[in-house]
Amino acid sequence: MTPSNGKLTPRERMRRAMNHKEPDRVPFDFGSTAVTSIAGLAYEKLKKHLGVESETEILAKQGMVAFVDERILEKFQVDTRPLMIGAPDNWRDIEVDELTYQDEWGVQWQRTEESNSYFLLKGGLEGDENGTLEALRRYQWPDPKDPGRYRGLAERARKLHEDTDYSVVFTSAATFWADAEWIRGFGDFYSDLVTNKKFVHELLDKLLEIRLDMTERSLVEVDGYVDVILTGDDLGTQNGPMLSVPMYEEFIKPRQKILFDAVRKGAPDAKILYHCDGCIDMFLPHLIEIGIDGLNPVQVSAKNMGDTKRLKREFGQDLFFWGGVDTGRVIPFGTRDEVFEEVKRRIDDMGEGGGYVLNFVHNIQDEVPPENVCAMFEAALEYGEY
Repeated sequence: MTPSNGKLTPRERMRRAMNHKEPDRVPFDFGSTAVTSIAGLAYEKLKKHLGVESETEILAKQGMVAFVDERILEKFQVDTRPLMIGAPDNWRDIEVDELTYQDEWGVQWQRTEESNSYFLLKGGLEGDENGTLEALRRYQWPDPKDPGRYRGLAERARKLHEDTDYSVVFTSAATFWADAEWIRGFGDFYSDLVTNKKFVHELLDKLLEIRLDMTERSLVEVDGYVDVILTGDDLGTQNGPMLSVPMYEEFIKPRQKILFDAVRKGAPDAKILYHCDGCIDMFLPHLIEIGIDGLNPVQVSAKNMGDTKRLKREFGQDLFFWGGVDTGRVIPFGTRDEVFEEVKRRIDDMGEGGGYVLNFVHNIQDEVPPENVCAMFEAALEYGEY
């Protein structure tokens, strides 16, 4: 319903923007996914700055990303709310030591004593001896049928949809490429793309099988209750693509199409939001062809991605953009005036005619001053009205 003051509800605002129509103002996201939130230490500083006392709950372990307190979301007038698959019943991460753990995919993650986030240490199939079909078939894979993943999911989705006016963003399992990179290890995996193709295809097919099963099971639970479904796989670096377009067409695109088709079938009324960092403009026509609706995070510090006016002009008929506020320099190191200028530029470039959801580029990191987080939302309210 539309409030009596004539303003749109958050869900209405988001739907209009994602359908390339101008709402009353640009909608905002903060904390709806593990790639649009805030790292734990930065979150502690933000809570202190805002006078919010609450226990920090972790949304995603690897990046130590926080769930954002409802009071902060309301203060910033955020239009989105998160929905996640649950943890499996039959797996608990293995604590290798106080700084290292192994996840259910057999991948080890480690942090330093100075860091709050974990970084890739070792994949379960790293090494020449593990680049074989036999090693692949012996591997211990996660169970996509584990009931813990889906228990209570439908009820949580229904409650968010029926008891709030917010746009519900569901983080799906429709991803596989990063799994392969991590399990095999980046060096071995990218060598395999050239020298061990049969192994790569079998690895990707196995990952697709598991991820497709998880995706289809979860969508049965949430269909009709969610507005946005997050998918994604990183294809870009700061200065260029991680692989060539022909390699993308051979290894990734056909499998992504299978996943995106399953998402569309399982939740036909939801928008597909694709998360991918880096320089990726060369892949956008392919991703549009196979069904994505929106792009996050629009990493403006990466090659070819900073001219957001061009991206809007070339791809804005087919894609809505979600993100774009620079976290490479402006948000962590800029002045208040620079934050305001950055927000105004991205709204001017990507907001005309709808099709823009304002958010930072990826998660707020530990060095970001809370004053700049607040300044972004202040600027968004000042410049975001249509």
